[in-house]
Amino acid sequence: MGSPIVLGIESSCDETGAGLVRDGRLLGHAVASSMDEHARFGGVVPEIASRAHLHALRPVVREALDRAGLRLSDIGAVAVTTGPGLSGALHVGLAGAKGIAYALGVPLHGVHHLAGHVAADTLEHGPLPDPCVVLIVSGGHTSLLLVRDLARDPITHLGDTLDDAAGECFDKVARVFGLPYPGGPAVDRAARGGDPGAVAFPRPLPGSYDFSFSGLKTAAARWAESHAGRELPVRDGAASLQEAVADVLTRKAVAACTEHGVGTLVVVGGVAANSRVRSLAAERCRAAGIALRVPPLRLCTDNGAMIAAVGDLLVRAGAAPAPLDVSIDPSAPLEYAALHPVAAGAVAA
Repeated sequence: MGSPIVLGIESSCDETGAGLVRDGRLLGHAVASSMDEHARFGGVVPEIASRAHLHALRPVVREALDRAGLRLSDIGAVAVTTGPGLSGALHVGLAGAKGIAYALGVPLHGVHHLAGHVAADTLEHGPLPDPCVVLIVSGGHTSLLLVRDLARDPITHLGDTLDDAAGECFDKVARVFGLPYPGGPAVDRAARGGDPGAVAFPRPLPGSYDFSFSGLKTAAARWAESHAGRELPVRDGAASLQEAVADVLTRKAVAACTEHGVGTLVVVGGVAANSRVRSLAAERCRAAGIALRVPPLRLCTDNGAMIAAVGDLLVRAGAAPAPLDVSIDPSAPLEYAALHPVAAGAVAA
């Protein structure tokens, strides 16, 4: 008999996700998004997100089980995102996960959201090479990591965002360009008909593995303002912005692989779905003799499968489950895949 089936629950932002994983294999998953409810505000509204999670959590878990052909009683462990993310949204997911784990009498594992993005790739391409360089690019995070055993070893940060992450840059510039929210997919669509060399946008922090997209965001806004009273060539602007972001991300990631003697680059997170990031990463990795791994589009954005994948790794590694008084940490740094914060003054049951 194999390892237990792990249910993963994700509720850190505007997607409610549930996934089921066993021995590194995805059995089924489902996602409900409240993005349409946030679109008219131009960004995620925490209270709306929390209420959406409350309504969606039970149906999403049931849908994931149905797709896997499983019953609730088949679950042998539960994993849940405990940070980082929106406080109210995280509380909804954790409360649901605690209830399921307690009712079934199975262990509960708290998981770092960004480690989930890293583990998402294992569901498509198998175990991560030890070591590998991981580039995480999402709405709120841009990080360059050196990863060994994800379930056991500390995660080494080679570089992190100092201000706006790549996804934030896309969202904010899209609004200036008159494109809809979310900005990343909108910029990607608009860029297809534009000239990526039309605007000489800056490439921030060229000599560092850290990231800064605030200046690029400002440069794009100034460029748009310079067309006041004239038609804005949105496609050229979008293509040039996308090229600048993809150039910075992939250049630093490949350089990190070369410097550290690592033969595999893994690109994950919502912005990993961007067509130019994927194509330029492939081009540069091929030229440098580096293997590139990118999850399929359905696993790039937030989902419960990636959290279940971490839980599955932790269970198979014999990791200790979370204490009964495990809480959330909305701003948790990424140090280990497991995240078991305890709120100040909490008392174990």
